[in-house]
Amino acid sequence: MTLSNATLSALPATVARPGYDRAALTPGIVHVGCGNFHRAHMAVYLDDLFALGEGQDWAILGAGVREGDARMREVLAAQDYLSSVIELAPGAHSARVIGAMTGFVPVEPGNPSLIAAMADPAIRIVSLTVTEGGYYIDPKTGTFSPDHPDILHDAANPDRPGTVFGAIVAALRARRAAGVQPFTVMCCDNVPHNGHVTRDAVVGLAQLQDAELAGWIAEAVAFPNSMVDRITPATGPREREMAAELGLDDAAPVTCEPFRQWVMEDNFPAGRPALEKVGVTFTPHVDRFETMKIRILNGGHAIIAYPAGLMDIHFVHEAMEEPLVSAFLSRILSSEVIPVVPPVPGQDLAEYKALIVERFANPEVADTVRRLCLDGSNRQPKFIIPTIRDVLEAGGEPTGLILLSALWCRYCFGTTESGAEIAPNDPSWEKLTARAARAKDDPAEWLAMREVYGDLGSNPVVAETFATLLRAVWAEGCRPVMQRYLAGAL
Repeated sequence: MTLSNATLSALPATVARPGYDRAALTPGIVHVGCGNFHRAHMAVYLDDLFALGEGQDWAILGAGVREGDARMREVLAAQDYLSSVIELAPGAHSARVIGAMTGFVPVEPGNPSLIAAMADPAIRIVSLTVTEGGYYIDPKTGTFSPDHPDILHDAANPDRPGTVFGAIVAALRARRAAGVQPFTVMCCDNVPHNGHVTRDAVVGLAQLQDAELAGWIAEAVAFPNSMVDRITPATGPREREMAAELGLDDAAPVTCEPFRQWVMEDNFPAGRPALEKVGVTFTPHVDRFETMKIRILNGGHAIIAYPAGLMDIHFVHEAMEEPLVSAFLSRILSSEVIPVVPPVPGQDLAEYKALIVERFANPEVADTVRRLCLDGSNRQPKFIIPTIRDVLEAGGEPTGLILLSALWCRYCFGTTESGAEIAPNDPSWEKLTARAARAKDDPAEWLAMREVYGDLGSNPVVAETFATLLRAVWAEGCRPVMQRYLAGAL
């Protein structure tokens, strides 16, 4: 039976289902980007809260502005906006059906329905998961790009925007005109200082349309920073088969690890659900948690991704079973990363590292190395380069991290060490492969990417170390060079 309100009672007893009356829910949040991570993270927290009998005027109204969002709307609408979430603990799977979403805004050119939904006074939060690369950041400056074609379109067509930021500006304009309090804009993407980044995009676009409106948004609208965390693989045949084995006929099941974390600034002038009652941490020190997570978890993903990719390893847990890769991760985290991570309230960084290693090694999640290698040109400047910079400023030697950068360059050449072709795995793949080919003979070519390395590429220590290590990787292969690093012989 297809998942729906009518079939909830017929689900196997082993599948948990909403512990509340979904008919009593009313939307208070418009969420843009209802992919796997959102449905395994924010939607689960709200489902937990509603099960306590609280906050039922904070249900989710799904939304999106892309073609994929329209497909997701069709799938979810056919099953009454229910989603199944399968938690993958080692040796055990548990399934639950999440009922926190009550509807999904039609995805249309010009986004009139989305603007109207956001303008509704009942909506007090607009939240986003639009991917790390969805914030129109100029890679050369690291700031909002007002010259992007999508932004220029919305600047010229304020009433028919194509981006989520254009829709937010249009809805805020309508609320201001109607004398309605503005909603809070809550970013749930894995972006450093994500509230500030979202604010820059919204205010930056508004500035191109109406300077007075932009000033009001900057003054009146809250953009809380947050840190989100849960490993959530893409859904494919394996995940659908897993759902079917558990008795779930769900066209869009989500699998995830058992661990989840959400840390936020408590900056919600229009109100918020009492998420602290279901495990969310509200703190003024989000930046500390964020740095810890980005440097250790996301940076850790990169540390294992590129050597594993070059070794033709498919799954992340298989990479962790390779002694060379797991030792490489452990040494870099302990000797280079953790020493420059600022203290985090209530957190022991060595214990956090151990937790990350345990999570990476979970074989049930079946996360892929290829997913971790994806979009290195956007992720390296956020997750790796700042740590290299901090190690140098502290007087240390970031040899392992520079070796990682050499392995990324070698990966972007486009073949593994066995000679297998690597399918395009970055928005700038063609440029990266061409540059990696030139860097084989002239390593400085790779460091010349200022959008990735900034002025770090001209640092003589970095340049010399990178050149030596890249040449060694090409001459010897990644395994011998990693072994020499672990032996302290580089």
